[in-house]
Amino acid sequence: MENIVDIFKVLSNRTRVDILIWLKNPLEHFDKPTAHLNKNMSEKGGVCVGDIQEKANMSPSTVSHYLKMMQQVGLLESERHGQWTYYRRNESNIKQLVDIMKKDL
Repeated sequence: MENIVDIFKVLSNRTRVDILIWLKNPLEHFDKPTAHLNKNMSEKGGVCVGDIQEKANMSPSTVSHYLKMMQQVGLLESERHGQWTYYRRNESNIKQLVDIMKKDL
C-alpha cells in the first residue's frame, strides 16, 4: 500500500470521496448500463470514465486526473477495453487502509 499520507491527500477532496462511494455500489449510483461494456469485461466489473464524469458534472480532464490519482495510491484499479477504461474500487487495499486506521490511528 502507498504512503498513508498520500492516500489521505487524495481523500481530502469531496469529489474523489464521492467517486469512491459511487463505485462501492455502482448499480445504485449509475442509472444506465454502460453501452460500451463488452463480453470480455472482467467479472469484477467497472464503470466507464464517461459515466463517472457525467455524474460528477466535471470536465473529462479533471475526472481523469482524479481517477489517475486514486489509482496511483491504490484506491482504484482500472481495466481497459478498446478506447474505454473502466474503474472499480481496489477492495483489498481499502480493507488494508481501514485495518491500519483501526490499529494504528
